[in-house]
Amino acid sequence: MALIPVRCPLCGGEKVKKRGKTDDGKQRYLCQNENCEAKSFLLDYTYNGRKSDIKHKIIEMSLSGSGIRDIARVLEISTDTVISELKKKETLLDSVNSELLKTLEHTENIEVDILKVEEAEADEMWSFVGKKENQRWLWHAVDHKTGKVLAYTFGTHEDKVFLELKRLLEPFGIVKFYTDNWGAYERNLNPANHEIGKRNTQKIERKHLTLRTRIKRLARKTICFSKLEKMHDIVIGLFINVYEFGLVI
Repeated sequence: MALIPVRCPLCGGEKVKKRGKTDDGKQRYLCQNENCEAKSFLLDYTYNGRKSDIKHKIIEMSLSGSGIRDIARVLEISTDTVISELKKKETLLDSVNSELLKTLEHTENIEVDILKVEEAEADEMWSFVGKKENQRWLWHAVDHKTGKVLAYTFGTHEDKVFLELKRLLEPFGIVKFYTDNWGAYERNLNPANHEIGKRNTQKIERKHLTLRTRIKRLARKTICFSKLEKMHDIVIGLFINVYEFGLVI
């Protein structure tokens, strides 16, 4: 007879005990790790949406061009499960590339040959939620040398949203901005530190193309548009945090 150790699917700990059975006779377990958020779990769930590997696939598919209904159909789960899992990631998202900022801070007083963020490209990308009249703009900035995304924010096509992005960028100590000729930049950036023109914004324009290719709801002609601003911001924020900031979710 072979014995299989029971591990908590959330923390991976082996300190678990039996906690009765479900109505259909499946054994229920309880994780006894005080720091684990899991209350009880099963080794074999009937519904796919409760399985840990399925939850991981929801995130992977959402960042690979699949819409909510696509994910639900392929994984054989409900759309509510997909939406719920995506919403859980909202608190993990960061609007600033904190890992890059930490690297710059730790090497500030060390004499090594490193790439510092001195010049940045800033731009805004149009999308909509529900209907085209309800525009939702992504404002973000990238390092002019490396193309790494530094920070991002969402909102209208107004100066106040750019000022929020500018505030997020302050810790990087940027001395030169490259933008297009949208008035918000000219009104809120020092002319001595600001250059207008498409020649120096190629990296951020390429980021726009990547986003529109990888995230279905950002395609210019699509029926897979966002219906809620919250979901719109979460999916785009997830992509930036995972593929640009290197966050493990």
